[in-house]
Amino acid sequence: MRITALFFPLLLAACATVPRPVMSHAEVGVAFDRAGEVASFAEGLADPQTRRAVTADDPVRVASLSKMVTAIGVMKLVEQGKLDLTSDVSPRLGWKLRNPSFPDQPINLAMLLAHTSSIRERDDNYAIPLGASLQDLMKDPLNWDAHHGPAANYFSYVNTNYPIVGSIIERVTGERFDIWVRREVLEPMKLDACFNWPTCSDAAVARAVELDQGGKPVKDDLHGKQPDCPVFVKDPTSCDLKLWKLGENGSLFSPQGGLRISARGLARIGRMLLNGGEIDGVRILTPQSVDTLLAQTWTFNGSNGKTDDGFYCSSGNGTNQLPTSVPGCRDDMCTNGATFVGHAGDAYGLKSGLWIDRAHGVGIAYFTTGVPEKAPRDDRSAYTAAEAKAFRRILALLPH
Repeated sequence: MRITALFFPLLLAACATVPRPVMSHAEVGVAFDRAGEVASFAEGLADPQTRRAVTADDPVRVASLSKMVTAIGVMKLVEQGKLDLTSDVSPRLGWKLRNPSFPDQPINLAMLLAHTSSIRERDDNYAIPLGASLQDLMKDPLNWDAHHGPAANYFSYVNTNYPIVGSIIERVTGERFDIWVRREVLEPMKLDACFNWPTCSDAAVARAVELDQGGKPVKDDLHGKQPDCPVFVKDPTSCDLKLWKLGENGSLFSPQGGLRISARGLARIGRMLLNGGEIDGVRILTPQSVDTLLAQTWTFNGSNGKTDDGFYCSSGNGTNQLPTSVPGCRDDMCTNGATFVGHAGDAYGLKSGLWIDRAHGVGIAYFTTGVPEKAPRDDRSAYTAAEAKAFRRILALLPH
């Protein structure tokens, strides 16, 4: 059902797009409703070295937006009775996951998905090299909040939660994380997408969007060739995937940030969610699972979490919601009263997002690359100016 006129009344007047600077790399957006794509744009370069122009079908590393897709996989396993959101995850891991300051408080999947598990990380140590183990990482007391236990429902955005989820997925499926997600989550939606490239097609690899910072490639400088090593290794360990062990290191294929997918592919995921778990006649999730996925289990109340200057003000099972009408929150992206649920991504100069408005049956997917590490902030929100521009640009293309 198409949205009616005046869905976003006075949107452009209330939140006028700032003058667009010259793009150094790429900016892509897709607007959609339940029935399909309604508008799109693709400008700039997918590969600055070869000057290849970007398209809405080119896969990019969407960073933390990957968490939402990992959570879709969790919900499939919940439907199959292999997982549940409220039980202690320790039996699924095969070892005891406990905050040493709160040893009597179990940690469940819902806490991991919503970043209320009391896990912390130092120096981005969630990237665990091949041959090392997640269990050893979690023995370090510095990777835990000594003041807030999991029962406190205290939010702190921590990537390490999702490698733990990845390990759990491997142990209950008996398969490598990226292989299982490709077959059970991505392919049923007809998506040529993947975590860390090994399961993507040669055609997808050839269209990879290179991520640059400071004029130098930092991710996916592929030029049509699979990366020499798809996982993180440290010398002297060789990049031999035969060293992979089931459930030992759920970070290897980056469930927290390694999804490669196009903006048009993200839009298909959004359409699936808008349609209660179904896309083009294929059932991915039940409507009840979609409701659970999108429900927000934590909302900022002024003191119950770290918001990153108002960026994170709600959290659920791999999703966030905006805007949040709470003092201290700066997550209003000028949606003119509409509520959007989804996830953002931020890494290696990329900003990305997939956001849906279930009430009106519409959504947006976008990414922009080449954003400097210390980029100017948006003057209306906690987002960077570059991401706010991409968000509002594609938002304005929804029918109104």
